[in-house]
Amino acid sequence: MTSSVDRSAFAHLYPFESHFLAGPAGRLHYLDEGPSDHQETFLMLHGNPTWSFFYRRLVQAFSTIHRVVVPDHIGCGLSDKPQDFDYTLENHIRNVERLVASLDLRDITLVVHDWGGAIGMGFAVRHPELIRRIVVLNTAAFPSSRMPRSIALCRIPGFGAFMIRGLNAFSRAALRFCPKDSARMSKDVRAGYVAPYHDWASRVAQLRFVEDIPMRPGHPSYALLDDIGRKISMFVNHPMLIAWGRQDFVFNDHFYSEWRRRFPKAEATVFEDAGHYVLEDAHERIIPLIRDFIHETSASTDAGSDSASLEFPRRARAVSGL
Repeated sequence: MTSSVDRSAFAHLYPFESHFLAGPAGRLHYLDEGPSDHQETFLMLHGNPTWSFFYRRLVQAFSTIHRVVVPDHIGCGLSDKPQDFDYTLENHIRNVERLVASLDLRDITLVVHDWGGAIGMGFAVRHPELIRRIVVLNTAAFPSSRMPRSIALCRIPGFGAFMIRGLNAFSRAALRFCPKDSARMSKDVRAGYVAPYHDWASRVAQLRFVEDIPMRPGHPSYALLDDIGRKISMFVNHPMLIAWGRQDFVFNDHFYSEWRRRFPKAEATVFEDAGHYVLEDAHERIIPLIRDFIHETSASTDAGSDSASLEFPRRARAVSGL
């Protein structure tokens, strides 16, 4: 199913050319900005209920000198939204694999947020030779039994469909609670986030993502997420930057601490005044962090170091408001 999306209210915030990859589930939409012949590529993976719009400022900041590829998962953003697709972690990973293979992406700086963490790291553990560095933004790539009550309620059969697909409660709640400072969410930004999800049919993936959260063994996606969680240790010596919004009611301090425990060499910055939509609350501070991170790790690589054993300044710090 393809649904048209009216971009007029936010076109000035999202001035990018659309590209599409045909696949078994339909057309997957993606951005491909910057020089296509650049050997290094940013691959940015979003979560639920966002889409490539979430990364718009990073695309503009880094596509001047880097290739930046940002897909919309099937069912999300400007991608097709089939009603009968099996919206599982495995299939989302396979879609990323198809996209990367079709574009022959290498030397990837993987940027992940929310569900993008499980999908992106699921891709990474299958293709570690393609990953140069990793940027982690309020996400997880390992099982956890923790779930906010508001999300748990949306998993109740019937009620979840009514709330998410019928009332658009998931998107509306995200706009209110996921940025710490909702005042930063101007009318055009809000329009950008919700535009692709304008009716019952277009919200199918929002519900399926919630249903696919594997809370315990026996869930169809639990074994895969558990396997990803065990294998991500292969990146313990890869350059990793963690930029974390502390005021996140979903991916809270428990998840941040788990990333720090698993990746003690990672450079980590906590933004005390930022929420789950950390790029809305703190993009002005995160973009320079990523830019410095790229510069430091590129310098190490150019000096002859292997990308899997780079050494660069490791910092863990907390940052308050501007």
